[in-house]
Amino acid sequence: MSAPGVEPTYGLTPRQREQIEKLLELLAGDALAPTTVVEPRAARARHIADSLCALSLDAFAHARSIADLGSGAGFPGIPLAIALPEASFWLLESSRRKCEFLTRACEAAGVTNAQAVWARAEEWREGLGRNDVVLARAVAPQAVVLEYAAPLLRVGGSVVDWRGKRDARDERAAEAAAGTLGLRAVELREVTPFAGASHRHLHVFRKVEETPAGFPRRAGIARKRPLGR
Repeated sequence: MSAPGVEPTYGLTPRQREQIEKLLELLAGDALAPTTVVEPRAARARHIADSLCALSLDAFAHARSIADLGSGAGFPGIPLAIALPEASFWLLESSRRKCEFLTRACEAAGVTNAQAVWARAEEWREGLGRNDVVLARAVAPQAVVLEYAAPLLRVGGSVVDWRGKRDARDERAAEAAAGTLGLRAVELREVTPFAGASHRHLHVFRKVEETPAGFPRRAGIARKRPLGR
């Protein structure tokens, strides 16, 4: 692969590079792909490199169960599943049409360690307390992401939240929400996953204690009445 920061930085094997190419081919050829960035060169940067830049985080060192919230077209979940074949990935998506695409994408790329889950984060009872990492990319305000993620993590697990330009108000609300949910901010890393990328950040929160009873609140409440506001 030719994009800076994908193959040389993350050391993908030939088999993994082939899987990435299959994923890009499907993205370009599937009229129902739930993203506007489908041209291979652009998708390689904005989807693949942007997903794999998180591999440098300590959160993934021993992760074996990873949930991708609002997985959409499969980013960052599917590229990370390709890069971390020993981990199991749950691609959580509330849209049935998007879940169907996620299944096609995994089949096309030969990804056997990722599974689409048709459910809202607040209603995925099977995922409660079982995950080492929860991923979120362009999902919701950060306080909302933390409320979705915290109940799905085991104590010691991490939330990795992809963000653009920093927003002080959003971060203050997230800090307050984290304290309520048993989370603590542990890292804020600025990243440049591809040439021309700017204002991109990975926010990492660790679950330091059990999330209180009452979370997750019922579907829709986190957005309507976000914590920390």
